Amino acid sequence: MAQKLKKNTAIALGNFLSQFKAEGNTKNPDVLNNNLFYDDFTDLIALSQSHNGWFTPEQVYFAIRSWAEALTEANLNEWLSRYDFSNVQPKTVGLILAGNIPLVGFHDFLSVLISGHKVMVKLSSNDQKLLPFLAKYMISVQPELEESITFVEGKLENFDAVIATGSNNTARYFEYYFKDKPSIIRKNRNSVAVLDGNETKEDLIGLGEDIFRYFGLGCRNVSKLFVPKGYDFKLFFEAIYQYGDIIQYEKYANNYDYNKAVFLMSLFPLLDNEFLTLKEDTSYASPISSVFYEFYDDLENVKERLKNDEEMIQCVVSNNLIENSIPFGQTQQPKLWDYADNVDTLTFLNKI
Repeated sequence: MAQKLKKNTAIALGNFLSQFKAEGNTKNPDVLNNNLFYDDFTDLIALSQSHNGWFTPEQVYFAIRSWAEALTEANLNEWLSRYDFSNVQPKTVGLILAGNIPLVGFHDFLSVLISGHKVMVKLSSNDQKLLPFLAKYMISVQPELEESITFVEGKLENFDAVIATGSNNTARYFEYYFKDKPSIIRKNRNSVAVLDGNETKEDLIGLGEDIFRYFGLGCRNVSKLFVPKGYDFKLFFEAIYQYGDIIQYEKYANNYDYNKAVFLMSLFPLLDNEFLTLKEDTSYASPISSVFYEFYDDLENVKERLKNDEEMIQCVVSNNLIENSIPFGQTQQPKLWDYADNVDTLTFLNKI
């Protein structure tokens, strides 16, 4: 019964979020507790960029829409049908959240609650407003959730398990600090696209979405291209031209100017269209406003490389060139059952 209640609360949250769209908000009188929350959430979206310069209204609306589409009864049923939580003994699970993109920690937050545990959240300084607001809305729908949700300012204490997300450096600290607790420790990952030259312009427009959404700050953003030897980038640059407005954002423009200057001073050859630089590089993690690329002779070698480096990779995008790859334009719309780092969070929570 408790899980059904929480599922219904998630559905109610999805209905609430579905009112908010970049093209215009539409108040639905049938949404639960709308009079208490609708106007405040509208204001919070408008203020998000003042809290974090990367959280422009467009990006926040995109994150909200993605969650509105995920939190439907059909999606929640499909996600949860694989698990049995009837034997869960409620524990307190600490979350140390990233703040690189809006609501990046919400999946972990929802997973802990829906599996029957209590959640203790340490927010990133970069994303301090959105998740507490959604938590408050969920508590308004299901008041007993208040006992299961805690936000902490200082260090985590009195918890039974932890899910922590950070850089490769902080992950080493997390692994040491939480060595005596059940844990999921997430490190830096990047996403790649594998092209063979047969992509349509529409494919490459979709690839532009995978590169530029959230200004490239997410682990699901494509930061590296594998292209066949002799690949002509002309169609790629034509396709991504429509994303050129991104250079109007000051923080992005500053990164573009700085990273381009660093590359040029180092005498690296670049491909450049005045809002994105392409640099030939074997690394996966490119700086903001830049994408690395690598030529290949044999697709089998790329498959082998990606298999060997799977610990460093979040998503692979292609037209079915790579097994289990994601179609172009879809990286920032994961399903509830698409787990970060391919670690099944609900299975972990079911066993603690």
